[in-house]
Amino acid sequence: MKRGYMLEYESQIEKKTIKAKPVLKWVGGKTQLLPELTKRLNKVINECDTYIEPFIGAGALFFHLKSNEYLYNTIKKWYISDFNKDLVLLYRVVKYEVYALIKELDIISSKYLKLNDNDRKTFYYDTRAQFNAILNDINYDLFDESSIKRAAYIVFLNKTCFNGLYRVNAKGEFNVPMGKYKNPQILNFNNLINVNNILQNVEINCHNFSDIKYEINEKTFIYFDPPYRPLKENSSFTAYSKCDFDDEMQRNLAKYFKNNHYSSAKMLLSNSDSKLSDKEQDFFDSLYSDFSIERVYALRNVNSKGNLRGKITEILISNF
Repeated sequence: MKRGYMLEYESQIEKKTIKAKPVLKWVGGKTQLLPELTKRLNKVINECDTYIEPFIGAGALFFHLKSNEYLYNTIKKWYISDFNKDLVLLYRVVKYEVYALIKELDIISSKYLKLNDNDRKTFYYDTRAQFNAILNDINYDLFDESSIKRAAYIVFLNKTCFNGLYRVNAKGEFNVPMGKYKNPQILNFNNLINVNNILQNVEINCHNFSDIKYEINEKTFIYFDPPYRPLKENSSFTAYSKCDFDDEMQRNLAKYFKNNHYSSAKMLLSNSDSKLSDKEQDFFDSLYSDFSIERVYALRNVNSKGNLRGKITEILISNF
């Protein structure tokens, strides 16, 4: 028997416009910055036929562009990637095995939402332990039962953990504590189907930004949204994978940005504003001194220092 959400979706299946939004919550997600991002990329996007996003994360900008593809119809080739294997696994499972993922999430959601607070806590930490236990048993290129289950665990943990944070320890184990949500939406059937449709003509890869093999030229648009440089030392929120994205990686990214500028690609990059913690700090201003650097406001709540929470500035760097 089909559940209500399936019948509801199928009644709307003939819609011509597919609207998709991020599958995951994401610390530093770009939904709130979409007006600032699109205002800038709209200046050059109609000159491009290729879109590349090497740090896909939750993909707020990507999903916005794909959901409004009629406005960005010059783009014929879409490439998204990340160095976080689990994130890439999830997107590939949504693309190729969305109904299997929905089935798994339906089982998890039905169990979890019926539990009281204490039993939910037990369920969360048991699931987190299972997620970490199969860490080394996953074939990230084969969508079998274990990889689909892992993708479902990623969604569940993301929707129920503290602030939608993705953080791992040195062993690559997910270690975020449980959040406090009364009725989290673990399964969004309509959106998963929409994302599945949108991903059909998109190439999804797992690699570092410097390993991109696509042709990059004057008709290429690249959006870089790397793990943000922490605004204070010893930040506990920077371990996005077991290999930290440290200052040396930020410098390598700046070199890569400059090299692609020589290829005439159009590029936009976002990052934290180092001057928030130290007005004399010119880390990014120095690295990207040859390019346009603008400061925009965003609402951020994950920081132990009160002055670094709330509405703070972030930087947008472009070469056009």
